[in-house]
Amino acid sequence: MTTPFVHLHLHTEYSIVDSTVRIPALMQQCAEFEMPAVALTDQSNLFGLIKFYRKASAFGIKPLIGVDLRIRNAEEDERPFHLVVLCQNLHGYRNLNQLVSRSYLEGQHRGVPMVEPDWLDNDSTAGLIALSAGIHGDIGRALTAGQADLAEERLLHWQSIFGDRFYVEVTRMGRPGEEAVLQGAIKLAARLSVPVVASNDVRFIAADDYPVHEARVCIQQGRTLADPGRPKIYSEQQYLKSSDEMVALFEDIPEALENTLEIARRCSLDLRLGETFLPEFPVPEGQSTDEFLASESQQGLEAFLRRKMLQDGVPADGFNAMAAPYRSRLETELSVICGMGFPGYFLIVADFIRWAKDQQIPVGPGRGSGAGSLVAYVLGITDLDPLEYDLLFERFLNSERVSMPDFDIDFCMEGRDRVIEYVADRYGREQVSQIITYGTMAAKAVIRDVGRVLGHPYGLVDRIAKLVPFEVGITLDKALEDEEELASLVRDDEEVAGIMDLAQALEGLVRNAGKHAGGVVIAPTKLTDFTSLYCEDGGVNSVTQLDKDDVEAAGLVKFDFLGLKTLTIIDWAVRTIHADNPESKLDIATIPLDDGKTFALLQAWQTRAVFQLESPGMRDLVKRLQPDQFDDLVALVALFRPGPLQSGMVDDFVARKHDVNKADIDYLHPDLKHVLEPTYGVILYQEQVMQIAQVLAGYTLGGADLLRRAMGKKNAEEMAKQREIFLEGSISRGVAERTATRIFDLMEKFAGYGFNKSHSAAYALISYQTAYLKAHYPAAYMAAAMSADLDHTDRLVMVKDDCRKIGLNMLSPDVNQSGYHFTTADDKTILYGLGAITAQSRPLLKSGRTRANFRISMSSAGGLIASGSTSARWKR
Repeated sequence: MTTPFVHLHLHTEYSIVDSTVRIPALMQQCAEFEMPAVALTDQSNLFGLIKFYRKASAFGIKPLIGVDLRIRNAEEDERPFHLVVLCQNLHGYRNLNQLVSRSYLEGQHRGVPMVEPDWLDNDSTAGLIALSAGIHGDIGRALTAGQADLAEERLLHWQSIFGDRFYVEVTRMGRPGEEAVLQGAIKLAARLSVPVVASNDVRFIAADDYPVHEARVCIQQGRTLADPGRPKIYSEQQYLKSSDEMVALFEDIPEALENTLEIARRCSLDLRLGETFLPEFPVPEGQSTDEFLASESQQGLEAFLRRKMLQDGVPADGFNAMAAPYRSRLETELSVICGMGFPGYFLIVADFIRWAKDQQIPVGPGRGSGAGSLVAYVLGITDLDPLEYDLLFERFLNSERVSMPDFDIDFCMEGRDRVIEYVADRYGREQVSQIITYGTMAAKAVIRDVGRVLGHPYGLVDRIAKLVPFEVGITLDKALEDEEELASLVRDDEEVAGIMDLAQALEGLVRNAGKHAGGVVIAPTKLTDFTSLYCEDGGVNSVTQLDKDDVEAAGLVKFDFLGLKTLTIIDWAVRTIHADNPESKLDIATIPLDDGKTFALLQAWQTRAVFQLESPGMRDLVKRLQPDQFDDLVALVALFRPGPLQSGMVDDFVARKHDVNKADIDYLHPDLKHVLEPTYGVILYQEQVMQIAQVLAGYTLGGADLLRRAMGKKNAEEMAKQREIFLEGSISRGVAERTATRIFDLMEKFAGYGFNKSHSAAYALISYQTAYLKAHYPAAYMAAAMSADLDHTDRLVMVKDDCRKIGLNMLSPDVNQSGYHFTTADDKTILYGLGAITAQSRPLLKSGRTRANFRISMSSAGGLIASGSTSARWKR
């Protein structure tokens, strides 16, 4: 029987600097080796924690969680010592999170996170087991230098901190001086009664992965493999050796093998994955969160109903009839929200949106499925009445599909960071953070990286890389399959084949850390109770070390604070309109959604600079569809996607809209006319799939959402089950089996193309607002649109050309009249913005002084002079 062994010192690809170990492959190999446990000890981080923990558990392998820490070396900053620490329990995990976070936030030296020695004491290391890190630890370094007394002093120091939780780590990987250090370490450990433990300091899985590993190290270091001066600090032996190999290697030190099992037994970190830990929202004394949400929602609803009554001209005796469906819907939603434990989430989102609006920071209408919630609407989170537009709450949240609510909130680009600052101040900076993302070695880039480290000429490498199709998510395997010229080159040229083989081995490995575009987490306690934090050297804003999926698995709630340039454009345009005409009553939130002038502009397909509607393909679709109502815009956003365009759905939709005799439209069944009439009988939205199941087969909307999800994922087993339920329900309600079967088949076909109507409607609202501004205030709107693209000359040329087509005049830049941005001279004239002239002139102009003389030097005014903007009198 194989003697068990556990690898306790192992770097995965998430170390970024020096490993090619992918977690799924690691667990597969450990399972084949029948290893009972394995440790994650990435370099200075816990990036891969959740993925490692989940995958190990799925394979029946005990996950041991730790970090290979760098400890600052006071004598040589460039050569920190290493210390491997493993979590015994949750307390140790939280201590490790704090140490790792502190190394990034306070301890970086030239981009390298380090732990200061005095941060390590009995309290900060409680719940942690430590390994001396072999030849890279401070004890190993002292023994390497022949300083036995210093090695003993250091070992005693670690003993005083960790007690019986400190182990002397020994390795045998064929590195120079390693055996002498091992013998010295064993003698020292025996004299001081400290246990020893064997490791293989793993960096790759199989022995023949060593060349790939070295290439990865060179890519990270910016060196070539042939560079005679590059440090070679890794050994060919640092692969995932089997238990038998490790036993053979350390047969003379059996206790070093046994202690790997002892440490594995001592570590029992139980992470509560899948639970949700919402932050507390402060509510008035004497009220629960549920009660406060209900009170705020009911007040918001009644205020809305009073406005609606006046707007729609509803007589007093008709008020209750109008209000009844809204009150019923609100009660249903509150029951679900409170029953699932999410009232705090709604209150938090409503709070920071309300603050943003109070600060005059433009906020989007709330895209995504959250636009289907009436509670969200009356709290001011979203801007569309979900009942008026037939948006379903169950698409967003329902008790039959337990998942976190998720509002995607767009903010003006200029104000987004201020909202995040508000949240950090309100809930505590230790509890609020943005979220990390990981960049990977993508197809084109990895070819260039490999070509460089192999020392091949740039021309050859560039030629290979350019043969990879420019497609989102393209892989090298797919490129070889799709591009015959690339495949032929690989077959016929050994050098190219070598580049491609190495590139394929490295493709997809984690390459760098970044920041999620909009994700923010708010924790109920300090973040390090849940995750370590990461920060770039010199940075001030921390991010979680867990990505968006893992941070939610760890129980933290993600809020999306997205920046949308279009909101900035709308805001600038409205401000210009009010400045040019102080009597203007324009409120972009209350413009009529049936404005004839706006639809005339759309029907003339003058959609340059109109949100979502300006690409050539979309403009062609607008021209064909000739939208004349808001619902058509909602449909446009949903239709202009590859699936509908390729399926014939778009052609059907356009033809049916323009069909003079709409009585001929097939609504599949008389009971479905009200569901499919807005889309001319075409199943366009996911919500329609849900409504069909409800109306025809008696599904609850929650159950219909499960059907919608099963159809979208094309789960054959689940679909067979759902087909039976649908047919049985339909037949019991008097629908012919043949008709029910046909409808189910159509639903299944179109569910893959179906779009979330709530998202489409929210984006259509922004599209309409921009079209309205362009139709009614073209100069102000187009000036704002161009001001948002000062750095994009090609874009400015296109928009300027469109200005000419719609009858606007463009005045040349003038240092005595122009501002930094494009401005309006009158309602038909735009004055060119000086900020668009040259990058060199922008620092002179961005001080905020506009339409005024300013003092500049001749040497720095080249762009202004070349533009002709200085032809008028100016100061020198």
